[in-house]
Amino acid sequence: MNGAKVIAVTNQKGGVGKTTTTVNLGVAIARTGKRVLLIDADPQASLTASLNVRDPDQLNLTIASVMKTIIDDGTFPPDYGIIHNMEGVDLLPANIELSGMENLLVNTMSREFVLKEYLGHVRDRYDYVLIDCMPSLGMLTINALVAADSVLIPCQPNYLSTKGINLLLGSIMKIRRTINPKLQIEGILMTMVDSRTNNAKDIIASLRETVGQNIRVFEIEIPRSVRVAESSLSGQSIFAYDPSGKAAAAYGQFMKEVTERAKDRSRSDCVR
Repeated sequence: MNGAKVIAVTNQKGGVGKTTTTVNLGVAIARTGKRVLLIDADPQASLTASLNVRDPDQLNLTIASVMKTIIDDGTFPPDYGIIHNMEGVDLLPANIELSGMENLLVNTMSREFVLKEYLGHVRDRYDYVLIDCMPSLGMLTINALVAADSVLIPCQPNYLSTKGINLLLGSIMKIRRTINPKLQIEGILMTMVDSRTNNAKDIIASLRETVGQNIRVFEIEIPRSVRVAESSLSGQSIFAYDPSGKAAAAYGQFMKEVTERAKDRSRSDCVR
């Protein structure tokens, strides 16, 4: 593996736990001693706020600054704009300025590769890079998919959330065919699961039976927990906020599934 493994965390539907998953997966990996960079690629800056940046709009240096510098053929140091979080992860933050980047990218040469070019400057400094994408397939999300090695899809066990998966998979396949042939699907993570309801059980079973034939649906399911929402509001990961809770245990197990798979792929590449 050349530098960090880059994972885009995305779903075209909002409210499915993308940001929460990015934070807690990133912190869980960092707790094993790995170097982790989290990139906020959403103008709503939810990832930035979840990592204790209380007023993202007051930041002078963000992902928008980095992308604008690249578009203008400027230079910058490797730690340009990066915030070091007390839980052991680095953050390239976002704020409302990123909302103007979509229009700027439209008229930019090689517009799909701006974020990938940025990662070329910092990738060797990390073991994992996680990109929290906005809930749409605009130019920012396309940049993330072009820069990524794989895609992680958080999904709630409800009809509307699962209905959009086929549309998202179609978009990912198009990116793979046209721009990033090495892009893989890391898998689908079920989030906010209330295992007491038959509806959730039926939807998850159906998803595993259909989509799961070709795409990995992670064994671990993230339970619905008020502690997860509280941890985001407090600017902490679930491991800092409620380390002995069921959500922390689930995200810890999920991290093991992701990193073990990365090791297996790395061994396979060495064999080839």
